[in-house]
Amino acid sequence: MFTKEQKNILNTSGIKLNNLTEEDVFKITRKITGVDSLSDNQLVEFLEIANATYRGGFQFITDADYDSIYILELKSRHPKHPFLEIVEPEVAFIGKTVALPVQMLSTDKAYSRHEVDRWVKRLQKSAREINIDDEKLTILITPKLDGFAAYDDGKHFYTRGDGKRGTNISRVFERGLEVGGDGKRGHGAGEIVVETDYFEKFLSKDFENSRNFQAAILAEKKENIHVQRAIDKKAAIFMPFSQLPSWQGKIADLIENFDNIVAKVWAYVDYDVDGVILEVTNETLKKYMGATRHHYRWQIAFKANIERADVKILRVVHQTSRSGRVNPVVEIEPTRLSGATIRRVTAHHYNMVKEKGIGPGAVIELVRSGLVIPKIERVIKPSNPIIPETCSSCQTRLIWNGDYLCCPNTMECPTQIENTIEHFFKTLGNIDGFGPKTISKLFNNGIRTVLDIYQMEEEDFRQMKCEKGDVEKNIMNCFGPVQSQNMVEQLQRSKNEAIEDWRFLAAFGVFRMGGGNCEKLLRHYRLLEAFDLDESKIAEVEGFAQITAKAIVSGLRKIKSQFMKLHDMGFNLLTTLLISELKESGVLSEISGKQIVFTGAMTSGKRTKMEAEARKLGAKVIDAVSKKTDYLIMGENVGATKINAAKSKGVKVINEEQYLRLINKATPDASL
Repeated sequence: MFTKEQKNILNTSGIKLNNLTEEDVFKITRKITGVDSLSDNQLVEFLEIANATYRGGFQFITDADYDSIYILELKSRHPKHPFLEIVEPEVAFIGKTVALPVQMLSTDKAYSRHEVDRWVKRLQKSAREINIDDEKLTILITPKLDGFAAYDDGKHFYTRGDGKRGTNISRVFERGLEVGGDGKRGHGAGEIVVETDYFEKFLSKDFENSRNFQAAILAEKKENIHVQRAIDKKAAIFMPFSQLPSWQGKIADLIENFDNIVAKVWAYVDYDVDGVILEVTNETLKKYMGATRHHYRWQIAFKANIERADVKILRVVHQTSRSGRVNPVVEIEPTRLSGATIRRVTAHHYNMVKEKGIGPGAVIELVRSGLVIPKIERVIKPSNPIIPETCSSCQTRLIWNGDYLCCPNTMECPTQIENTIEHFFKTLGNIDGFGPKTISKLFNNGIRTVLDIYQMEEEDFRQMKCEKGDVEKNIMNCFGPVQSQNMVEQLQRSKNEAIEDWRFLAAFGVFRMGGGNCEKLLRHYRLLEAFDLDESKIAEVEGFAQITAKAIVSGLRKIKSQFMKLHDMGFNLLTTLLISELKESGVLSEISGKQIVFTGAMTSGKRTKMEAEARKLGAKVIDAVSKKTDYLIMGENVGATKINAAKSKGVKVINEEQYLRLINKATPDASL
């Protein structure tokens, strides 16, 4: 039956059950009642209900099912049905509706390459009719955001409503909601969206889906703490369509490389995307082609035909991570979806396994499109879940920490130890030969810490024994004389080659102490001083909350003994300049305190050297572009994907020459 939230949405939207009962809706949703058995009035009423609840954040069918099953059925019966000619209204919100500055139409949809080709032919035909060379037409392609449609005229902010009248929701800007792209108001139509990674990490526990969260942003009452935090972190924004990264090219280029272009554009932004929008850019042709009451004829949305399958679970196995969290991996009957055979899918955590009945024999709905990893959409037939009591790696009794099962045996668990050692060498980045297989061999020979490895000599490596052979186990040397010598040389190399002190600290894998936070902390305190800091001192540093500070103090305490012993081995550490030193020396520059990313081949010097110099000037150099990035510095041979992704986040993109002028402006003597 309908939930309380769904009933409120239907009441607010003025939708009444005239041809269906709640039980009828339930049976249609579960596909107990087939779409072909519905009368026209029942089908339209179901579409109205499904649309309202979907856009209101409490859906009971997916957008894909809405389009590919129910809308398609109505089209096949009555291609000119009035419901197909209207803009599907966004759910109504409290407050009277007002006329929108411009009409906001829906977008016609294509689910196959054939449908896109037909649209292209219509463009070409129309172009020839008004004497435009169709070979010179330019097509613009942008990601199709799956958010909440709205319009910003610079003074007021509106919901899309029915396309002609919407509700004034300017209050969300007053609460701090920011605009994507250049950050300016007045760009017109767009959508309220939330970063997918942020939603999964921080919101999925409190909101059923991103639609549910988007509706909460627009609530009349003041948002809850989770909504406000997402707005403050700029994880939730209003993204104008005109500010989206895009691909532009001729029709011939699009036809020749359609799949690759679509795949690239799909990945331009880190928000929910359910397709791409294609439109012609010629304004004369746009005006000539015009629009229906529902959509513009010069524009079309290509949406992936999401594949679904009901599959049976064979078993659920658990894997222990470096942090000790135990992740449930669901093994299923081999299933073909979107051109790939799926045998495993990961559940979020063991609380999900327990609550939804994910166990052997359960039947789940598996969903996958060609561009995303498979996921469990819902549990159709639950079974008794098997919750592990002990770690599969060390057999230690597991404990609950929120939604997660954890192995507390951080000092002896083989998987945690091996993953921790691998993380150390991977983070250092200046050593070869110490991958997972080598680390596993070392563990089997009694090696338990990074310190143990650095204390080894050639003879220690040569004496190590390994079992080889699947049938007859033969005991053999793990490492030959040459390999043993190379291993020792690589260890020495990792100590001799200069490495930033913050990177060395990050290699120990302290919780909440990734490279960024380590560098941030060492801008205020020396490396060895960090181990004597209390929670209050760390919390004083901008970007560290009290809870984070507590976790860091605890983590540093645990690694202190091993850290000091490794540190005393003489690693060549580059000291991070303190903020106070930067100010005193006068080297603070235009990039001081800024987050910057270098990409591409640089002509004025090695990129690693330029990054080191940037840090001396007070910049925070990071590896990937995010919302917090200030500059993306382009070298040569940089792909459009990274540039467009940066622009979509409001990041300033400059070339190498512009960057050099930027830093020399404040530091005339600086040289690279």
